[in-house]
Amino acid sequence: MSTDTTTGTSPTPTADAPASPAPAGPGAGPRRGPGLPRLLGMLGLVALLAVLPLVNLSIPGVLPGATYTPGTLQLMALALVFASLALTYHVIFGVAGLLSFGHALYLAIGAYGLGIVLDRTDLGLVPAMALTLLGGAVVALVLGAVGLRVGGISFAMVTLAFAQAGSVLIRRNSDVTGGEEGLRLDTTHVPDALVGVTDTRNLYWVAVVLLVVVFALVTWFERSRAGHVAAATRENELRVRVLGLRPFAVKLLAFVTGSVLAVVVGMVYLLLQSGATPRIASADFTLTILVIVVLGGLGSRWGAVVGGIVYTLLDQRLTALAASDAVEGLPAVLSVPLGEPLFILGTLFILVVLFVPGGLVGLGARLAGARSRAGRPAVAAGEDGP
Repeated sequence: MSTDTTTGTSPTPTADAPASPAPAGPGAGPRRGPGLPRLLGMLGLVALLAVLPLVNLSIPGVLPGATYTPGTLQLMALALVFASLALTYHVIFGVAGLLSFGHALYLAIGAYGLGIVLDRTDLGLVPAMALTLLGGAVVALVLGAVGLRVGGISFAMVTLAFAQAGSVLIRRNSDVTGGEEGLRLDTTHVPDALVGVTDTRNLYWVAVVLLVVVFALVTWFERSRAGHVAAATRENELRVRVLGLRPFAVKLLAFVTGSVLAVVVGMVYLLLQSGATPRIASADFTLTILVIVVLGGLGSRWGAVVGGIVYTLLDQRLTALAASDAVEGLPAVLSVPLGEPLFILGTLFILVVLFVPGGLVGLGARLAGARSRAGRPAVAAGEDGP
């Protein structure tokens, strides 16, 4: 697989992202949608997520309590938000092949932008969200147009510089953003159904809707003509230019699409967490998003979803494990590394990169393929028998 130096790193294709997207030419038609069984399966999954707050389901070692309790709903909602955020990064990196080190900036724009608008104006929640979304789209368009003048690692460094500038602005303007203490959500104009511990169920359902909407929009973009051209540009930008297409415009569209969706995720994140901290604007947070995408499966929409959910659950459970008496009672050679959740997550990331290059989704596909191949001889033997 060839990668032009002006397009960044070419992700490993999976079932969601074909290796050689043929629809780069003018006469190519749209890809066919999912079959009825797959569509019904997706609807069933959404229905399952929607009813979890209404049932008493416990998964020891994974969830801190029953699924109807506020603490568990908060964790599950955060996992869905991170899955949505990973999907927005998939548009930029997985589809267009643009390695960005500043994607967290747009999450911060959504969270801090909505928080500041609610705090400094008398707008209701929906108008405040619309204003924040418009501002985020303008910032994404301007910074994307500037950053895409270069390619490859230079583009990554430019996005990193923009993110660092945003992080400095957040930390230094404490009278507006709260500085190091973070920004608290002003609930004056927020509906009562989205405020308070007892309404965590409603926030969870908001997170479910967010994931469904983001997944649908990302799927639509990836299967559109622009998405096919973006994927072709990722593979070979020179060939796309020879065909008379405009790779810059398509890359800018992919960048703005992923960034604007991240702004939406940031607004839901603010409502869920009842505030925002400077960490969400840091380069470290963008690296966390990259780890999520690689963990789930680079180049796969479902990989982004699985990676976001698994990473969030691991982060929470490993933090609880690090503070447990069982770990503190171990010898120092074991208690020190096990007491650092980031060390364990980093080790897991290295193991996935080395031994499971397709991520968790790729591993699942290979296991399913091996199971089906193992069952074929038995079927053949049954046909040959009496």
